[in-house]
Amino acid sequence: MDFREEAAAIAGELIALRRELHKIPEIGLDLPRTQAAVLAALEGLPLEITLGQSSTAVTAVLRGGRPGPAVLLRGDMDALPVTEESGVDFTSEHEGTMHACGHDLHTAGLVGAAKLLAAHRDELAGDVVFMFQPGEEGWDGAGHMIAEGVLEAAGRRVDAAYGLHVISDMVPRGVFTTRPGPMMAASSGLFVTVVGKGGHGSRPQTTLDPIPVAAEIVTALQTLITRRFSVFEPIVITVGTFHAGTRHNIIPDTATFEATVRTFSEEALAQVEKESVALVEGIAAAHGLTAEVRFEREYPATVNDADEAAFVADTVKDLFGEGRYAEMPEPIMGSEDFSRVLEAVPGSYMFYGATVKDDPAEGASNHSPRAAFDDSVLADGAALLAELAVRRMDRG
Repeated sequence: MDFREEAAAIAGELIALRRELHKIPEIGLDLPRTQAAVLAALEGLPLEITLGQSSTAVTAVLRGGRPGPAVLLRGDMDALPVTEESGVDFTSEHEGTMHACGHDLHTAGLVGAAKLLAAHRDELAGDVVFMFQPGEEGWDGAGHMIAEGVLEAAGRRVDAAYGLHVISDMVPRGVFTTRPGPMMAASSGLFVTVVGKGGHGSRPQTTLDPIPVAAEIVTALQTLITRRFSVFEPIVITVGTFHAGTRHNIIPDTATFEATVRTFSEEALAQVEKESVALVEGIAAAHGLTAEVRFEREYPATVNDADEAAFVADTVKDLFGEGRYAEMPEPIMGSEDFSRVLEAVPGSYMFYGATVKDDPAEGASNHSPRAAFDDSVLADGAALLAELAVRRMDRG
């Protein structure tokens, strides 16, 4: 099996599929047009297909010609609420929605892997589960699919799982990277409403102004991280929304903000959960106001199995050469619901450089309205997924 050569032969149709998906981005768990495009692309392949019940997920199982392990390959399909400014001629047709994180490439690449492996079905020593997942961007699509049995879709628990994510900056085009152990952070949300008493802006002494109190809390959360936690414990709190008031001369009753919290260890997560809530309530109380605060744990940390990460690295080097692999020097604070899969079975997540720039530092980052991805990387991405599945099945 020469998956590089075979993938190159279907590169044109994978790029066409990616560009079709890029034009029709959909958000969350309900992606009907995306699902239809995936099903059309898989039509005619010897796959056992199951559709999601709580989402438009697609699970496809390829039965090998010989018994052996079951391997899961995952591609997420959803887009983001971003207005596209990439300048590509296949730009989003849905105003305010964009494939700004490259999930269109993930989907097309997984279709490519399915085509490559299906062509060698009789030679496969095991089964492959293709996990086409909606709702990665904050909707816990992986959790939904796990609850509906994706890990047991082959009739038994999969033995290993692999996921691939393109990057529009940071990583040189065509380079794969991963690391053993923690790779991405756990994600939590902090939701705060500071409750005061509104009134006229000219008479603040007759009110309980929630805006300066909420602003003080935002600043104090940063001090909490630098003064209550070791500098060797990576923690991020970023306030992403802050809303209050209707006019410049009206003091509102409430001010609200939302923050994302990123951690790696359970100990740090438990501490930041306890202390951030106490800090919010305490500062509000010190000013005579109250605070409604909610801390929600979202995704766990993405932790690669050390042996599986080494297996990925070796496979990349064998397939593409030493220069196409670079080990990640440290984890990143982004989060991923593929972490739920890796909590359940051994496997590895990996990044893949798809920047359109010769210098990745010049590329717009994932989630930017100007994010752009070079879809010439699709064939090699599909080839790697197929190769990982075959080699992992052959290991037994």
